[in-house]
Amino acid sequence: MMDQLERAVERMRMEGADFCDARYQTITTTGVAVVDAAVKRISEDRMRGACLRARKRGSWGYATTVDVSKDTLLEAAVKAVRNAKAGNSSGKLIPDLGGARADLKANVQMHPSKVGMDERVQAALDLDRAQKVDPRIVNTNSMLREEVRHNQLVSSHDRQLSWEEVRSSLMVEAVASEAGRTEFFYDIRDGSKGFELVKATDLETLGRNTGLEALKMLTAVKAPSGLVTCITDPSISGLLAHEVMGHASEADEIVKRRSFLTDMVGKKVGSPLITMVDDGTVPGARGTVPFDDEGTPSSRTTIIQDGVYQGYMHSLETAAEMGTKPTGNGRAQDFGRRVWVRMTNTFFEKGDQTLEEMIADVKLGVLTDRMISGMEDPVGGGFEAKALRGFLIENGQVTKMLRSFTLTGNALDILGTGDAVGKKVTLDGGYCGKGIEDWVPVSSGGPHCRFKIVLGGD
Repeated sequence: MMDQLERAVERMRMEGADFCDARYQTITTTGVAVVDAAVKRISEDRMRGACLRARKRGSWGYATTVDVSKDTLLEAAVKAVRNAKAGNSSGKLIPDLGGARADLKANVQMHPSKVGMDERVQAALDLDRAQKVDPRIVNTNSMLREEVRHNQLVSSHDRQLSWEEVRSSLMVEAVASEAGRTEFFYDIRDGSKGFELVKATDLETLGRNTGLEALKMLTAVKAPSGLVTCITDPSISGLLAHEVMGHASEADEIVKRRSFLTDMVGKKVGSPLITMVDDGTVPGARGTVPFDDEGTPSSRTTIIQDGVYQGYMHSLETAAEMGTKPTGNGRAQDFGRRVWVRMTNTFFEKGDQTLEEMIADVKLGVLTDRMISGMEDPVGGGFEAKALRGFLIENGQVTKMLRSFTLTGNALDILGTGDAVGKKVTLDGGYCGKGIEDWVPVSSGGPHCRFKIVLGGD
């Protein structure tokens, strides 16, 4: 396939492309879903195809095909350049990263291709069964999902790269009901790992604990409202990092001046305790990639350092426009979608306090526990998230469990109130869309962080 991609790139250059690349990709996904002890879905899906991309005078031209025969790829190469020439944008030349060769296999212990479907199904059934700890558990859900991506890329800058990405995830959710009240609890295990993720998980304990926590939720009370001292758990910390500060730091929003962080480099955006990075090299994290979908090596990008804004995440295009180096954040959902500036693993860095120390000097506050959803507002900098639950802190002690509540405010105002940051960083994996489409695997997180945030109890 590399030879065919090389010929396609050479054809695009002959047709007049200033820059071009050709990427061939196969994506294999496997999933098992169990609901109330019954297998509801077993899926095995595979897609493959090629994307040919050409740039001429600042305009991109794309052509995709699932027919990767020699003649079809060459036809697609001609179409990509023709599409680029039809544009009327002006732009700077794509930076030349220099030639490179690579052939990388995923660093996993148990490759999904070596695992039988029966073993996957049994794991999901075991996880589901373990949740049924009490008659008040009225619904149980378990899911196992694996994805394998094979990528091959050739560019006009003499880059010939082949790499594999493997990701696995386990999800468990139990629903409890009593006296007309219904609550749920969930837990997730995920990462750039193979079936060893399942093998390393005590499925009985994970399922049982999820069921027990769902039962505890039936006793939770309403959270306080108003501006409150809030210790955000890693998932809520990660939402703040990802949804607001992260999306607003994607440089395609900056060049369009659609981000509230435009022209903010060198300015204070948080307390001196706040440092935030996007790092696509974290071993085992869900958003980790050896290269982005343009063939740029993954890297660690410091976005905030000690409360001061440092800069943006870049694709080849935005790096060219802003006169800097690409950061390995040019990502696409698949070969049929365009490349955008996207995050990888985005998180706040650790501090120097234990959670117990952070709780001890809170007179009245809230500790969050798990997120349900979050909203991005890269234009205005607004933050809104919904926590699954939390705990009331009174006079330095955790007291009552709190049912779901919302957290709102302006991101910069919140970061400016940060007065304590925990010692341990935890990452949660998932998918992130650019707006409401173009989903890519990412993770977000951080340590426990103490802020002032406006809460609203449900």
